[in-house]
Amino acid sequence: MVKRHFWVNLIERHWRERSVIWLSGVRRAGKTCLCQGLPAVEYFDCELPRVRRMMEDPQGFLDSLGKRRIALDEIHRLGNPAELLKIAADHYPDIHVIATGSSTLGASAKFRDTLTGRKRDIWLTPMCAADLKDFGRPDIERRLSHGGLPPFFLADELPERDFQDWLDAYWAKDIQELFRLERRSAFQKLAELLMAQSGGIFEATKFAAPCEVSRATVANYLQVLEATFVAHVIRPFSTHRPTEIVSAPRVYGFDTGFVCYFRGWRRLRPDDLGALWEHYVVNELMSACQTRRLFYWRDKRGHEVDLVWSPRGNRPLAIECKWSADEFEPAGMLAFRGQHPEGENAVVARDVERTFSRHYGELKVDFVSLASLTAWICGKNR
Repeated sequence: MVKRHFWVNLIERHWRERSVIWLSGVRRAGKTCLCQGLPAVEYFDCELPRVRRMMEDPQGFLDSLGKRRIALDEIHRLGNPAELLKIAADHYPDIHVIATGSSTLGASAKFRDTLTGRKRDIWLTPMCAADLKDFGRPDIERRLSHGGLPPFFLADELPERDFQDWLDAYWAKDIQELFRLERRSAFQKLAELLMAQSGGIFEATKFAAPCEVSRATVANYLQVLEATFVAHVIRPFSTHRPTEIVSAPRVYGFDTGFVCYFRGWRRLRPDDLGALWEHYVVNELMSACQTRRLFYWRDKRGHEVDLVWSPRGNRPLAIECKWSADEFEPAGMLAFRGQHPEGENAVVARDVERTFSRHYGELKVDFVSLASLTAWICGKNR
């Protein structure tokens, strides 16, 4: 079993702050293996009826444990999963609990208490750069084409049928158990279209007709996809200037392998690498900083900046994602800084190993590696 050092260290750090951790992430991201590989942890699979019977009396179950660490996998299968976690957090501080699920804690009606202030949240994203090293295959192009779910990434052949099987299981086990939506074909059609058009501007009305549902239903489905980490909604950065796009978000599919599959990309061409690199940068920043607070910028003349990092109280950092540093054109950043003059500018490129700077008139742009950008942003986030 591969030890995923970044995630194990994150869990240990959070356990020093709270006794309960909520570990979320999409199906097959590796939540079960991660929990089973933690040192001195007793693992409980809540999909098993005998395990669920053990936990019908939460206090009796916790009394039987003593001081120890436990993992409660697929905890949403319990009748009242929030009750057990709340009791553990409030009355059993010597028991360290890590509970897993495929959505944010407050997304399902099953969790009537979201345990605010009682837990720490960890979102297990598709494989990040640290994972590639741990798995002994730091091959970025393989990661882009196969995706970041470990079984898919490690497969010798591109597992095309597995992508559809995953989508079917996602509907049956996550959507139906947590949300009980109807219209499977419409929901899956929207998921497929979002993967195929990943990174584009989202307008609900354009998806309503091909999915054969209303605009409101499309918007509701998108919320479910976001809550279950299958779609990332990147909203526009704006201070409500009349020249800026202020409402239309960009939606990214959660994994580059699924984007390639639904776009029909069997072999990656040079032009494909730039779009997938942008997806990978988004994944890396979200995993390292454990937040979705990324933005993009666009004005009504068509100028764009790929990503904007703007934590409260800090000047916005403008980010362009390029497979090669030589592909960068400064027009978008120049337009952005015409509206928002204060802040730093970065181009994160695959072929940059050591940071350097270039000037475009009065605009200074730093060219950085993804590792440097991640360290920069996460340092500002703390």
